[in-house]
Amino acid sequence: MGSAYFESILLIEKLHRQFLEVVKVALDVGGVTDINNVQALILYNLGEDDLTVGELTYRGYYLGSNVSYNVKKMAENGYLNQERSSFDKRTVRVRLSPKGLALRDRLRAMFDSHEARLGRGGLEASAIAGANATLKALERFWREVMNEALIAREPEARVTVARATVARA
Repeated sequence: MGSAYFESILLIEKLHRQFLEVVKVALDVGGVTDINNVQALILYNLGEDDLTVGELTYRGYYLGSNVSYNVKKMAENGYLNQERSSFDKRTVRVRLSPKGLALRDRLRAMFDSHEARLGRGGLEASAIAGANATLKALERFWREVMNEALIAREPEARVTVARATVARA
């Protein structure tokens, strides 16, 4: 297929899709039918915080997902409480409802179970830590490449890119 670099890119995408399937199966087995796997990850990343949709978007990666639509569906199904900002009526803050907190606890238990089983699957904590370090370095590399391309196209983009980088960090 090509270089190790390109193989890594494909593997990252494949692993993300496979992980979404793991979450979907867990929801199905648990009898949870009113939320999908991407919504469950959004819910998990929200945690016990009170965030805007924009802040929530920066917090996680939701492949091919419209976070605003998913937030609306989760609110309709009782997983989220929404509240309009008193300062800016365009801004909606969301937080987990009791139903959302209960599902988050179930997801946390699943992730804890997976983590406990890693060693039995031949994956040591140090290997996972090394993979995380490599992925973070790749993320920084891609950010630099993107910044360079934007700055080459529009020098004034430097300020916009710097702000976006700080917001995501």
